[in-house]
Amino acid sequence: MGSRTRSSGRMKALLGVVLAVFAQGAVAQSCDENAVYLKGDWGQARFSVEIADDADERARGLMHRTEMASSAGMLFIYPHPQSLSFWMRNTLIELDMLFIDPQGVVQHIHHRAQPLDETPVFGGRDLTHVLEINGGLSEKLGIDTGTVLKHSSFSQAEAAWPC
Repeated sequence: MGSRTRSSGRMKALLGVVLAVFAQGAVAQSCDENAVYLKGDWGQARFSVEIADDADERARGLMHRTEMASSAGMLFIYPHPQSLSFWMRNTLIELDMLFIDPQGVVQHIHHRAQPLDETPVFGGRDLTHVLEINGGLSEKLGIDTGTVLKHSSFSQAEAAWPC
């Protein structure tokens, strides 16, 4: 019975990833503040996101959480382009960090940031957003640099993929 429960849990997680990738009909819709859409040569995906757009929310991030749904993430939004570094202080789950420019283009991905590691992860310069998703998911889906994001927080006049 225990292995059936584990298999069922793995199937539900895989189904969540599959639904995120193949929700292309939803991706074509207008922007939702609580969702981020990604597309590239690898395909398309949608993640439900929590927004961290003030100093307190950005400082707290995903700290102290023991799990996150495979189709979920956190989108950190900064008011102007800047150099960004992140760390994993008090973060208990492995994460992929996608560092994004003002046009919504992924410039760097740090794969599988390790829980509780306080080593700074430099994402680059002239960045306005960071998307954190479950560790290993970028690689599994094929998300890479050059992937574009759609979200209402990007200037629609400058966005590579406007709403």
